[in-house]
Amino acid sequence: DPSLWRSAHKNRINMAFKGEDLLDSLSLPVQRMHLIQVDSVQRWMEDLKLMTDCECMCILQSKPISIEKDEQNELILSSQHSTCDNLQLLLKRAWIISTELTRIAQKLEKNRWQRVHSLTVRVNCHVHSMVTEYSACARSSPEERHQLEKLLIDKCSEFTAFTERCLQTEDEEILKSMKSCVNETLTTVAQYFGQLIELVLTQEAQTLLRQIELSGSLCVTESAVSGLFSLAQEGAHLCRIIAKEGGVVALFKICRQDCFRCLYPQTLRTLASICCVEEGMHQLEKVDGILCLADILTDTSHSEATHAEAAAVIAQITSPHLTFTEHLSSFLENMEEIVTALVKLCQEASSGEVFLLASAALANITFFDTMACEILLQLNAMKILLAACSDRHIVDTPYSRDQVVTILANMSVLDQCASEIIQGNGVQLLMEMLFEKSSSGNAAEVAACERVQQKSAVTLARLSRDPEVADTAIKLSCIPRLIKLCRSPTERNNSDSVLVACLAALRRLAVMSPEGLEDSDFQQLVKPRLVDSFLLCTNMEESFV
Repeated sequence: DPSLWRSAHKNRINMAFKGEDLLDSLSLPVQRMHLIQVDSVQRWMEDLKLMTDCECMCILQSKPISIEKDEQNELILSSQHSTCDNLQLLLKRAWIISTELTRIAQKLEKNRWQRVHSLTVRVNCHVHSMVTEYSACARSSPEERHQLEKLLIDKCSEFTAFTERCLQTEDEEILKSMKSCVNETLTTVAQYFGQLIELVLTQEAQTLLRQIELSGSLCVTESAVSGLFSLAQEGAHLCRIIAKEGGVVALFKICRQDCFRCLYPQTLRTLASICCVEEGMHQLEKVDGILCLADILTDTSHSEATHAEAAAVIAQITSPHLTFTEHLSSFLENMEEIVTALVKLCQEASSGEVFLLASAALANITFFDTMACEILLQLNAMKILLAACSDRHIVDTPYSRDQVVTILANMSVLDQCASEIIQGNGVQLLMEMLFEKSSSGNAAEVAACERVQQKSAVTLARLSRDPEVADTAIKLSCIPRLIKLCRSPTERNNSDSVLVACLAALRRLAVMSPEGLEDSDFQQLVKPRLVDSFLLCTNMEESFV
């Protein structure tokens, strides 16, 4: 089974690579699994402990378990969770409340007053539980939070009483007039609830950042960075809060202090998560984050883990699908040394995880600026990447091959690339990639295999303008494989993008070797307009006779 470290890397990088064009979709396995995306039984088991009986909750709410003060304190201390556990409990409660509020709106729309009232009672109980649980473990009790908690609890009580009155009314006209008031109250409850959660999360981020700012202790700083990472894993909204509160600035401050060198990997991992949002990118630019990353990558005294995490941050901030990278002017100033360090990291990678991160960063950079391809050519990167592909311990997944073939595809626009490909046995590798298949059937892996097939066909099409490459491809029986991919939807997993790429490559090779095609293939796949051949292939049904 893959290690947690490997899983965290792949999940993190997935946020970065989701381009929609022919060559810029680099997505890896799914980002961090959210509450709703787990097995239904597991979800039920997790929620069960939170779904306490409403009547019991109303009776037992805030009742002390022990009269003796010392005994009570001992019980509270023994049941305390870590900050991360408390936050997770808060977020789970918040998720449940949010779901219940949505259900109330749906039932209200259908005038199912009995269900509206029962759901309102449940929301009321969950709000009380959330406030009590969080207050018991909160590190501070600001007045603003208490005011919001009181507003929310009072409004929930009012909401419950209101829906109870609706149950006792049978007159349709009166119910119709009350419905708008119920809707208005529901909106107010949702508004107070959203404000409270936003405030609590902001205060959590502020507390952690204050610890980083004021403490010179390695242990305290490590704990605070770990807490920030946990927060950042909860989604883009949390990342925006951390960035707005100065999280990127604080984390780069750590990365500039030698006394915290052992925390660099964890700190950089947290930065990679936060920089998936525009606010994080702007903060990175303000603190010369690119220069700091370049220094870390080029400093040979750092560990491989630190270099790998720095590569992950580079991969994140150069992601093709991000629309807010234009302001990274400082990246161009440091691009050559960054690319050089990443190529070296690919060459010396001791594991598939390290190679994946370094190659993903290089793949994104080739989209970011065309000059990167020329730098890669000068650094003999083609030879290094092709050699790595022959080592199954380094390039061990379709995700890694996806990064490699992306780099090859983007470099193939350069005329000098053809000779490098032939010398490194690259045509053979591209041919093998046309057979890429998922071994697990996992949706993310299947999608990665499709991208590998698509980009290898695109690369062949581009490189086949060179007669020597085309001749090598023909000798390796690329034409029959391309025909198979065009005619058999299952071979390409019904992917239209693979089909288009294969048709383009087939037409380029057919010009060089028309005798390699049967007449039916020529008439259907080469001679018509590309769009006509595409429509013909997408409408084909496989014969099982």
